[in-house]
Amino acid sequence: LLMSASALGDRFGRRRLFAAGLLLFALASAACGLATSAGAAFVMPLGLALVGAAFPPERRGSAMGALQGLTGLAVASGPVVGGAVAHRGFSAANGATFLTVASLFAAVFFLAQFLQSGLGYGPLGAGLRLLPWTATLFFVAPVAGALIDRIGERPLLVAGLTLQGAGMAWIALIADPGMAYGRLVPALMVAGCGVSMAIVAAQSAGVGAVAPETIGKAAGINSTLRELGGVFGIAVAVAVFAGAGGYATAQTFSDGFGPAIGASAALALAGAVVGLAVPPRRRAPGVGVGVGSYELPSSGSRQPIGAASAATASGPHEPLG
Repeated sequence: LLMSASALGDRFGRRRLFAAGLLLFALASAACGLATSAGAAFVMPLGLALVGAAFPPERRGSAMGALQGLTGLAVASGPVVGGAVAHRGFSAANGATFLTVASLFAAVFFLAQFLQSGLGYGPLGAGLRLLPWTATLFFVAPVAGALIDRIGERPLLVAGLTLQGAGMAWIALIADPGMAYGRLVPALMVAGCGVSMAIVAAQSAGVGAVAPETIGKAAGINSTLRELGGVFGIAVAVAVFAGAGGYATAQTFSDGFGPAIGASAALALAGAVVGLAVPPRRRAPGVGVGVGSYELPSSGSRQPIGAASAATASGPHEPLG
């Protein structure tokens, strides 16, 4: 739906579809109180029943495994295949977005728990103590956006994810039950500044690598990969945590928390490596700040971003689909 709605916005007007979406969201929210899950109640068990009845007992296990494998493959690959493009910059930007959000969600999921299970704070106290990390978005993002207009997305994307990885690795190394909260603050600030830079740069690179008439589709693909990245990051971190610790005591939680946050750091650093593939952007001669260009490796010529021309569409800004 994210990509479909974005494509409809490109076709029928983004402002009009945005307003319609707000109205639909409000109506659907009001209807949720009356909605039932009757449809899902039929589909889920009957699908399993159909497969179970179609195969003999000695082959039923393999059939069930294939069913769930195909279901998972469809969920994961559908949005990606539907929006896949060959453009290196677009692919790299969305890969970096996926890993940025994966690292972020993995860290959010476990940091709040560590402050409660490991350090003994309540839910409100834990939330307030995450502000050195989360509040950086409000201060760093506007500055990062202005810098992107001058130097392009790649430097901020790579530097931001490197800082996020460094901050998370720092926390993983010092985490211990009963530690002083103040020891976490510098690492939280480093990671917060980094992820704030990376989020802005990744999104800008994703929509800046396509032609203006397909920005809606690009935004839809980017949004879809953010959702998938969040789920992926939490799944990886939980798997790592389960293999190293547990919830029995503060110490066993800390034993799993360190490796889980280390996994968040690894995801961020992987995103920094992917971010290196985002093409550099330069200002076109005679054009004001904020309008950049990607250098073409074949000829070294540069095309201004946002130029609605055939040359632009065939150069660094390739149409989606």
